[in-house]
Order: sequence, then C-alpha cells, then structure tokens
Amino acid sequence: MKKQVVRKGYVTKESNRRQIPVAALEIGMYISELDRPWLETPFLMQGFLVETMDHIHLVQEFCHFVHIDAVQQVYVPPEERSVSQQRTRKHYIHKVSVEDEHLAASGVYKQARSLTKSVLDEVRLGNAFDAEKAKQTVAGCVESILRNPDALMWLGKIRNVDNHVADHCLNVAIVAVAFGRYLDLEEEELKEIGLCGLLHDIGKMKVPPDILKNDRDLSAQEELVLKSHPLQGRNILMSNRSLFNGATDVAHCHHEHLDGSGYPRGLNAVGISFYTRIIAIVDLYDNFTTGHGGKPPRSSLAAMRHLYSLRGKHFDDKLVLQFIQCIGLYPPGSIVELRNGQVGIVISTNYKNRRLPKVLMQLDANKQKCQSRIINLADQKQQGHKQEHLIKDVLINGTYDIDINEHINKGLVFS
Repeated sequence: MKKQVVRKGYVTKESNRRQIPVAALEIGMYISELDRPWLETPFLMQGFLVETMDHIHLVQEFCHFVHIDAVQQVYVPPEERSVSQQRTRKHYIHKVSVEDEHLAASGVYKQARSLTKSVLDEVRLGNAFDAEKAKQTVAGCVESILRNPDALMWLGKIRNVDNHVADHCLNVAIVAVAFGRYLDLEEEELKEIGLCGLLHDIGKMKVPPDILKNDRDLSAQEELVLKSHPLQGRNILMSNRSLFNGATDVAHCHHEHLDGSGYPRGLNAVGISFYTRIIAIVDLYDNFTTGHGGKPPRSSLAAMRHLYSLRGKHFDDKLVLQFIQCIGLYPPGSIVELRNGQVGIVISTNYKNRRLPKVLMQLDANKQKCQSRIINLADQKQQGHKQEHLIKDVLINGTYDIDINEHINKGLVFS
C-alpha cells in the first residue's frame, strides 16, 4: 500500500510498503517491519537496509515474512547540516595483531591510569590543571589504538569502585578514540577527541565525594550540585590557554541533548559540536555498562538498545548507528548465555557474522563450572547446530561469579 511516512529528522517519499516472504528478500531492499517484535531477534534496530547475504540469511532464520519499503529517502534538517558535512576520510588497518599489542597496551594503560588519577587529584586538591600530563596520557592511548584498538579497549573493562571518575574518564577517552578511528578521523583529531573524553567530567572534582558516590537518592539540592559539574569543568579548563578549545566545549556541553532537553543551557542540535555528540554517546555507554547513579551495571547490548531508543532525540542519529556498528552486538569481554544454557566469555568478534563470535566457555548447561575451552559459534553453525549455537542473552559482569577483571589480570587476551 502507498503510505506517506514522516519521522523526526527523516522524510520518506510516497512509497510502496508491502509484505513479502523472506525467501524473496534481495540486497538493496529496506526492511521497515518484521513479523515479530524486534526484541525477540538479534537485530538492534528495526528498519534497516539489506546490504549483504548475511543480512538475508539472518532475517530468514528468525522471520517468515517482512514488510519492505520500496523507496526511502533521508532528509537532514537545516540545523543538522553543519555537523553532517562530508569529512576527510583516512582508512586505518590493524598494524599488529591484538596478541602482539596486548603487552604494549598493558603498559600504556597502567601509565594512563596513573596519569589520569594524578591530573584529577591535583584539580580536586585545588591545584592547577596539568594540561601536559593530560596530553601525554592521550598520546599514548592514540598510538596503541592506531596499531590495534582492541587490546586497550578490553583493558578498559578493569574498574576500581574507589576510583570511578578517573577510570570512567580514561575509558571514555579510549572508546572515543577507538570510535574516532572507526570514523576514519585524522590522527590529530583522534588526539583531540581523546582529550575531550579524558577531561569531560573534570568538573566532578569540585563536587563533594558523598554526592559523587551517588549510591542513594539525592536531594533536590544535591542534584543541583551534581549538575553543576559541566559549568565547573568549563571554568577549570578555560583557565588553561594551552588546551584545545574543543575540550572546554565538551566539558560544558556533554549533557546537552539534540532536542533541547539537556543541561546546563538547554541547547538544541545546532549548538552541539561534533566532538560533544561523540563524547555524549560514549559517556552514556560507559556509565550504562559499569553502573552509575546507584544503578547496577547493565550489558553492552542493553546500552546499545538504550542509545538506539534515544537517537535523534538526545543523541545524533547517524553517530549512534555508527557507534553500534563500531562496538558490535557482542564485543570481546561480553559474558553470554547460549540457547543451550552454557555460559562463556566472548574473546573474538567474527567480523563477517558478528552474531557468531568465539566464546571461552565457563559453565555447562546446568551452570556448573566446566573445563575452559574455546567454541567458535560460526563453526557450530556449519556443523548443523541450528539453535544451540545462537546467543540467547548478554549478561553483566559478575553474573554466576564470572569476573572479567579476574580473567584479564590472569592474562586472558581478547582478539
């Protein structure tokens, strides 16, 4: 049937939406609706372009029929065009394997963690902000991520509850640089976005520690104090003339939303910079997966779905989709439960079929400890295991006493 579809930030011309059996799917078709709720499938988003045969095979595995739109045209509103302009592309390759980078990344991470804590502690004590230490921290991270981003990203899963802000700032920097690499930003831009991530929450050093713990409901006055940290961060960073100006903007604006519902100034899309949009996404992702504001940590997949639900409202629509593609459904370090009840740790992404990674098994179908062994879920599928090779759910760190920190400290290398 012909239908005029209008979405915020999008316009679809008069189009023929029709139902077809999955056997009739072809590359280039736009699937607008499934025959079941999308949460019952491994798709992170409902409404996507069929680009590969893998897409077709995955849809055929879960659905009997789908609805397709024959015509889809994207409209970018005027206030968005300034940040959607064509950017210079620089394509990166992995210069070394993750195994070869692991030892170097461990040293980089240890030094970066120490420097980050030192920088933030100095500010907390009322001393001058050390921009050179911050730049040194980011430079080491960028060098490692340019060689191979995976090693440093997995080390970022290590957390100390007594050092939450510093660990959070460092990991936002690491993930932001890795995301920037995925976006093919220039090396200098990667250093800038890393600095923005490292310093985005520096204003929290002026917030009382008992409010920062945030393991209880805050009073209205305490909430106002906590929400003052973007302005505090702006004031701290503006005092240093040698610092990249974009870092000050990000510290001030990373809680602004595209629809104007954020704080401290209620800016809308036109006032929110490209770097700020990136850090806002990474900030939420890291807080969501590590626990924040008295809430328990949630899985990477849950974080992706939450980001997706807020695209075009709080967060840049295109950047959210690119971030989801960058991180993937089951990033290494994810604890997953298979449909047969077994539980393991994802140690390697299958870039040809991201829903079928390599998993280091930890528990059998009865949730009892089993001998650690690596299962390649893609091989399981080829051997005819239609259902049991599929991932049923992504679990949070600590489920069934499986601690990622413990495995990393023992030398587990993700790839």
